[in-house]
Amino acid sequence: MKSTNRIIVDFIRNEWVSRAKSQSSFAVEHNLDEKTVRSIKNDPNYNMSFETINKICEAKNLKLSEFFKLIGL
Repeated sequence: MKSTNRIIVDFIRNEWVSRAKSQSSFAVEHNLDEKTVRSIKNDPNYNMSFETINKICEAKNLKLSEFFKLIGL
């Protein structure tokens, strides 16, 4: 069974980061450090912080509750 963190990271990576024009543009558009975006994309052990989730949701004009429903949590 996947951990909650892994579900979140995989969703963000597959649905948003991989579809972005570039890692750099995703970072700028979502107020993140580019290193964070690289970790989301490449680190299988990356533990995403609540702050990062919140920044991504804010940039997408998505309430946290809507995000968690979207990913099935």
